[in-house]
Amino acid sequence: MGAEIVNLRQARKRRLRDEKAKKAEENRLAFGRTKSEKQLTRTLNSKQHRLLDQQRLDPDNRRGKTGRDDQSG
Repeated sequence: MGAEIVNLRQARKRRLRDEKAKKAEENRLAFGRTKSEKQLTRTLNSKQHRLLDQQRLDPDNRRGKTGRDDQSG
């Protein structure tokens, strides 16, 4: 008889570990980024935000070139 004896508890745990490792690998591919990649993204986003803020029109500052209010009153 060449039947192999299998401990079901150990087999179940091994299967769960393998599934967990597979899921972890998928997550690393989908979400994993290095610290330097995250820092680069943060820096680029910050730079873009500053550039956009520089181009923003100030809604409170609606005065003309003379510095007087446009409304006469």
